Amino acid sequence: MALFLKKTCRSLNRGVEYLLFGLGFSMAMLVAVQVFARYVLNHSLFWSEELARYLLVWLTFLGATVAYHRGVHPGVDALTAHLPPAARRMSRVAVLLVSMGLFGVMVVSGYRFAWFVRLQITPSLALPKWIVLAIIPVSGAILLFHALTSLVETLTAQAGDH
Repeated sequence: MALFLKKTCRSLNRGVEYLLFGLGFSMAMLVAVQVFARYVLNHSLFWSEELARYLLVWLTFLGATVAYHRGVHPGVDALTAHLPPAARRMSRVAVLLVSMGLFGVMVVSGYRFAWFVRLQITPSLALPKWIVLAIIPVSGAILLFHALTSLVETLTAQAGDH
């Protein structure tokens, strides 16, 4: 079970990383075209700033999932670093459970908010706003899956593994 979760987690993260590359590249190209159009052609693409902003929002939320998976979010471990292994493991389990609760709130509240604005459209692109806001529950679900995988790994690891 733990091995299956770990492989699925890695595959999911790899897919998100590819998506991040595509979104980031698209955003960079969009901004470059906008700058060219504004300063060389003296014509502004009115919709480009809105699209770049939405791409940045998606990049931020999806980037957070990759950072969480890699364990590169900033943290303070001054206290836990001095705990015995069993206490450190219990602390990790507690942190993962609290994180899972917060990620669950992201999923539920994000879904509710996206549903609430489902009939609204964006000003320049005329996209349904739920598409933009769907990243909140999607990223929450990805974060929840990563945390569940870490929890299972932590609980199934032998005491001397960490």
